[in-house]
Amino acid sequence: MASDEKSADQITPNSPFSSSSNLSSSNQDHWKQRILIPTVLAGIAGGSVGLLSKHRNNPALSAISAIYASNFAIVTGCYCGAREFVRVSREGKPDDLLNSAIGGFGSGAILGRLQAGPVGAVRYSVMFAVIGTAVDYATSKIMPAINKLKEKDDWLVLPEWSPIKILDEEALAAKRAREEKIYRSVHNLKKEES
Repeated sequence: MASDEKSADQITPNSPFSSSSNLSSSNQDHWKQRILIPTVLAGIAGGSVGLLSKHRNNPALSAISAIYASNFAIVTGCYCGAREFVRVSREGKPDDLLNSAIGGFGSGAILGRLQAGPVGAVRYSVMFAVIGTAVDYATSKIMPAINKLKEKDDWLVLPEWSPIKILDEEALAAKRAREEKIYRSVHNLKKEES
């Protein structure tokens, strides 16, 4: 009986005996990193493009920016979702560019068919496959440099002249004491007025 069961220290995260909570939190983090964050960033970029477009003198600028933001987010969400669907179906690695090409081709075909008919499906599928794969390739080359930069403790050092100062424990305690004193004096003034 003991030989049939795995001990707790032999269970790996990818084994069928691992808890579902570990797998679900890992899947949620992966989903956020590979689909949600790019979609939100594309929405922000789309809104910025809308603000800087030729329509910036238009009184309905907020509506135009919202349209650009939603279009960018929809396209990115469809592409990233299709790419991840292909990755899971093929049981491939997250950095496999074939997933990007197939996902881009599929999502481009669907969105192109909805937007511009059969001819648009062909154009959009090729465009999504090429652009999506190029962006994923560039991202895979840039991310190691960004992660290396983040690992350094001093990757963000404020200049000496900056008005923003990082307080140590002693300075933080003194700041809290000043704030408490100001709060009490303001609170006492309000009591005297009423």
